[in-house]
Amino acid sequence: MSFDETFDLAPGHVISRVIRGGWQLAGGHGDVDKAAVTADLAAFYDAGITTFDCADIYTGVEAMIGDFRAAILRERGADALAKLKVHTKFVPDLDLLPTITQADVRRIIDRSCSRLGMERLDLVQFHWWDYDQPRWAETAQHLAALKAEGRIAHVAGTNFDAAHVEAIAEAGVVFTSLQVQYSLLDARPAGALTDVCARLGTKLLCYGTLAGGFLTDRWLGVAEPQPPFANRSLVKYKLIIDSFGGWELFQELLAALRLVADRHGSNIAAVASRYVLGLPQVAGVIVGASHAGHLAETVAIGRVHLTEADRAEIATVLAQAPNTELGPNGEVYALERDRHGPHGSIMKYNLGDAPA
Repeated sequence: MSFDETFDLAPGHVISRVIRGGWQLAGGHGDVDKAAVTADLAAFYDAGITTFDCADIYTGVEAMIGDFRAAILRERGADALAKLKVHTKFVPDLDLLPTITQADVRRIIDRSCSRLGMERLDLVQFHWWDYDQPRWAETAQHLAALKAEGRIAHVAGTNFDAAHVEAIAEAGVVFTSLQVQYSLLDARPAGALTDVCARLGTKLLCYGTLAGGFLTDRWLGVAEPQPPFANRSLVKYKLIIDSFGGWELFQELLAALRLVADRHGSNIAAVASRYVLGLPQVAGVIVGASHAGHLAETVAIGRVHLTEADRAEIATVLAQAPNTELGPNGEVYALERDRHGPHGSIMKYNLGDAPA
């Protein structure tokens, strides 16, 4: 069983449309057996999921993927390594934003190169915590300069809204892709952001499509969970469910997804991911995992092809959401940027210099 859908994100940069996420390996999601990580990543690679997502602030994860890259080269050769694409993130600490310089950007990118064992990073996704700190466009230009030097192949973004994507493009940096939270529960990227990205040729890479595991069969018919939650993903995405319309409406959505999954001989997670893969400008979805235990469920996305009737059935439930827009309202990542609100207060803002 394998997944064989790919996307030409840029010339010479072919990705699998399902991307293995790395956040769950960084802690806060249970113990990680680092000795087994390379074998787990190899299982995804062998199943056709050949693109991996990580970040400089995911503690230890760049180094884990660096070890995996070294194993692929050693055991399978240069051609196999070339097929592997690694997307990392450049996330300068909140405390660094007021004074960040070109030297800081170079230092952080050099550190990612060292951890990953790469002379040139495949794709760097730029995140900026606070728009009130004005050096975001200048910092994007520093990344573009490193691209011109050959240290970065492609400059991308993550969690920027439509206005800032456009402003950064006007400053001379057009993102190859933009990583955003996008799911049946959170449609904030639809509309203005999608329109700007379409005009610029920027594709969307979507995280949160399974809402941290909530959009799976595991939660169908289950009573509303109460804190403390088992991991950071459940904390984050329970807030999204609450914004979407609450647990009762969420259960109606899961029931509708189960009916669609039954027709396709599949599972709720595969239907939820396929729904997002069919949205405008979406090149891929990022499915996180701390191990390969859910690989078969993930690969099943490739066997689901939703009909218009399937989408209409799902839309009937989505239309019941009490907000005027589906799911959380407002601009992409706006809720999360409020550091005093429930979504922003759970973030960790200064992880850049945490031990790898």
